[in-house]
Amino acid sequence: MPITLAIDCMGGDHGPSVTIPAAFQFLEEDTRARVILVGLPEIFDAGFQQAAAVFGDRVIVRTASEVVGMDEAPASAMRGKKDSSMRVSIDLVKAGEANAAVSAGNTGALMAISRFVLKTLPGIDRPAIATIIPSMKGQTYMLDLGANVDCSAEHLLQFAIMGSLLLEAVEHSASPSVGLLNIGEEDIKGNEVVKKAAELLRSSGLNFYGNVEGNDIFKGTTDVVVCDGFVGNVALKSAEGLAHMITTFLSEEFKRSWLTKLVALIAMPVLKRFKRRFDPGRYNGAALLGLRGVVVKSHGSASQLAYLWALRRAAEAARNDLVERISARMSGYTAASSESSPEGTAA
Repeated sequence: MPITLAIDCMGGDHGPSVTIPAAFQFLEEDTRARVILVGLPEIFDAGFQQAAAVFGDRVIVRTASEVVGMDEAPASAMRGKKDSSMRVSIDLVKAGEANAAVSAGNTGALMAISRFVLKTLPGIDRPAIATIIPSMKGQTYMLDLGANVDCSAEHLLQFAIMGSLLLEAVEHSASPSVGLLNIGEEDIKGNEVVKKAAELLRSSGLNFYGNVEGNDIFKGTTDVVVCDGFVGNVALKSAEGLAHMITTFLSEEFKRSWLTKLVALIAMPVLKRFKRRFDPGRYNGAALLGLRGVVVKSHGSASQLAYLWALRRAAEAARNDLVERISARMSGYTAASSESSPEGTAA
């Protein structure tokens, strides 16, 4: 299935110097795909035109007159910048001209604009941010990672459904396991929201493993880990900080003396494989789930290769009908819940 991605070229710390080369690299990989590059008119100069000519009509340019700042308030970006590169990219998905949008810009603004323009799917109260975290068994999908600080048990159930369907769509995983992040594995642990969420998950029809703890994220105990956005964001940032600290300490120790430098030279193949497994760029691309369209958030400091991963994930989600899968599942769940309720029985 040919895929068209709308790319916010201005988003992120590096902007067009990363987003445009990554888009061209994506087109080289996927020879049937198209991209709509959205940005300020001046970035589409003669040098760009020459590079883009290689891909013919697979590269489309849409100009925007505004850019959303990385520290700009979401409400200001949504209401005051209707011709921003971020807004135009989302509008293209809404209009059906693009199958997915990708941005490395302001996360809060991207979520606010996406929710305002695309709206949420029936049965979804709040969109959630889901991303991949490396684990001992490969990788773990985790959500929510900051979109929803305060959540109800029903919200956590919705996150679990969306996370499970995300794996089914992009990883082609049958019946992925779902864990509920808690302070202990026992049913009596956790606050009332988490306890209620566990009850809902047990009767949801999902492959619910039960409660998991923070270390289970990296053990790969379950395919999906569900939590509220406050806990998820803290866990993600802690993991990123730990990974950076480990690589920094290793580098410092290997540079300590001529002997350790020699050891580093001998261990170079192992160190390269270690770095590759920890490289956050390979896991770049967080899906904004629950919207009536595919939107993927890239890390703001993403390199060209990391941004390419975000483009790949957006294309895979669109190609495998992620939105339609979530919509169908939530419609069935809503209907079942209505039938099992006292009101539904009386009717």
